[in-house]
Amino acid sequence: MNNSYDEIKKLLKSAREMTGQEKSLKEVKEDLIRKNILNEQGYEGAANTMGTPRPNVAADTEQEIEMDTNPKEDKQQAYRVSGGVLVMHGKNKGDLEITTEEKRAYQETMDEFVNEVSEMVDFYPMNVYPSSVEWSGKVIDQDLEFFFSIGETNGVYINGTMIRVDDDFMDFIEKLKIYYNKFKTKWAKVLGTRKKTQTDDEE
Repeated sequence: MNNSYDEIKKLLKSAREMTGQEKSLKEVKEDLIRKNILNEQGYEGAANTMGTPRPNVAADTEQEIEMDTNPKEDKQQAYRVSGGVLVMHGKNKGDLEITTEEKRAYQETMDEFVNEVSEMVDFYPMNVYPSSVEWSGKVIDQDLEFFFSIGETNGVYINGTMIRVDDDFMDFIEKLKIYYNKFKTKWAKVLGTRKKTQTDDEE
């Protein structure tokens, strides 16, 4: 995603325009495609409903996942880290490399989410851009998806259909909000370290 901030702004604007209107998912999808907000991507493996392609990886060991990229656009490289996928985005090979500390931070992020928010979760790939981090997944027992974003835009979002608002749901939302602050602190520090390393490399 080249201009993730602008794209998120467009998406939020479209969502506001559609609020209150009864549209099918197909109609909403067609609206988003027509407004150039949603681009369907051919990709091995199914895409989740938040729009992030899910790589099809069988091994549970750390390995690089080759991805096709358009040479005119930013490059990306995915890594399998203990059951999750971390996708690095950047303009050069150095931007696509990950450190042991970043692998550890990603592992801790998944473990902490399971311990503090929900054990029944299917994590989608985490995307690390030069100035932002985006992460999403499906919380199975709540039948909804979450989306965390830090950097150019900050926030926690949920996506679901006919969610029952009861005490369990409210407890879950509170846990999700509390955990987002922990996530934001951890990954803002990672972004800061990456920017400092890139600056040092350029000198």
